[in-house]
Amino acid sequence: MEELPEVAALEEVGFENCAHAQPGGKRQVLLVDRETLDARELGPAMIRENITTEGLNVKAPKPGESLRGGAARGFTMACTPCGQIEDLRPGLRKEIRGRRGMLALSKAESSAGATVSKSWPN
Repeated sequence: MEELPEVAALEEVGFENCAHAQPGGKRQVLLVDRETLDARELGPAMIRENITTEGLNVKAPKPGESLRGGAARGFTMACTPCGQIEDLRPGLRKEIRGRRGMLALSKAESSAGATVSKSWPN
């Protein structure tokens, strides 16, 4: 993962060069709030989120709702932590369950002004 100040969002695909970018996929953009990361002593991009928010409860939107502005629209579902999270710290998967953030569809524009993380292909 690499933290970037800005990245191009591809309409209905995801972020440019992101490993999770996929036309028609439900995991085009992952938003996580900084408060969740800080409480677990994690830095931006460590849990593979695309956008780190601050002062915004990313669990509040319901599927289908959108945020005004930015590169994410049409929230699809809460993100369930995968087993790779355990590589960061044993027990983190259980600790972060229900707090991993929300998945959304992307819309074509840059996301300047947010802390943006890009999942690079392996």
